[in-house]
Amino acid sequence: MRRRLVPAALLLPLALLLTACGGNSSARTGADIDGKGSVTLNVGDQKGGSEAILRAAGELENLHYRIKWSTFTSGPPLLEAVNAKAVDIGGVGNTPPVFAAGAGSRITVVAAWHGTSKGDAILVPNGSELTGPRQLKGRSVAVAQGSSAHYQLVASLKAAGLSLADVRVKYLQPADALAAFTSGKVDAWAVWDPYTSQVLQAGQGRVLTTGDGVTNGLSFQVAAPAALKDPEKAAAIKDYLARLRRATAWVHDHQEEWAKVWAKDTGLPYEVALASVKRTNSTRVAVAVDKPLVASEQRIADTFTALKLIPRKVDFAAFTDPRYNGGLPPSTTPAKD
Repeated sequence: MRRRLVPAALLLPLALLLTACGGNSSARTGADIDGKGSVTLNVGDQKGGSEAILRAAGELENLHYRIKWSTFTSGPPLLEAVNAKAVDIGGVGNTPPVFAAGAGSRITVVAAWHGTSKGDAILVPNGSELTGPRQLKGRSVAVAQGSSAHYQLVASLKAAGLSLADVRVKYLQPADALAAFTSGKVDAWAVWDPYTSQVLQAGQGRVLTTGDGVTNGLSFQVAAPAALKDPEKAAAIKDYLARLRRATAWVHDHQEEWAKVWAKDTGLPYEVALASVKRTNSTRVAVAVDKPLVASEQRIADTFTALKLIPRKVDFAAFTDPRYNGGLPPSTTPAKD
């Protein structure tokens, strides 16, 4: 079944409904089902996400189980659904699992991809006098709390000799942050692709700094422990992940084709979609859920615990399962060019 997705929100010229890495929003569920069989895998997705990639790459054909899709606007509520057993598996960025783990949620990271962090950026308006992240001291910065951009902001400030306390943080979801950014109500905006590509393509801002070299560039598929204990669902998850890995690899070799599909599914202008694909999406390579990955995520968790944004010490290893690693390369494998 081909879903017709609501185009990018019309409230703002550049507003998107795609908030891939953070935020607080609910899901849209319905009769969006692929495949046949007695087993149903409930998959949490985001607009232009896993389903769109799988469908474009032809990986939703010949399914011997059913996939029921639920569309979320961000990672945190998707993980809330995983915790509630309403979703068996879903895709998120590198930071929402840390916050979910800190809240004691029942989630398990079962698959990972490594890509560049060049699309994770701190943007400033074209007319801004700021030339480097060190100059953010005392300035206002919009960011979605608990998102990958949240950690990127913290890490970028640290690399510049600053802390989160040195800036005036405005916790705003992307649509609100975009409005604040374009109206001059904030000095900077920490965000991810495709928002980065949107602002740059529209000529409404420039990059002050990116997450390249300061964040891990990881994204995950996160499963419900109950689904992993069910032999039939666990087998379906194994097949689903294999298809998703092939589809992600397909994107690298079909960038223009994927950009057209992505633009149609999200309402993004094709030029923005293509720029984001080239900068971010096509660089992702499937990697193992291994000790370096756990250590990298543990650093994120410890950072937010020290900032008292996570209430307790997190043992991130306890929220991972390497059973689907197979022959995948280590998590430190370089992203694709």
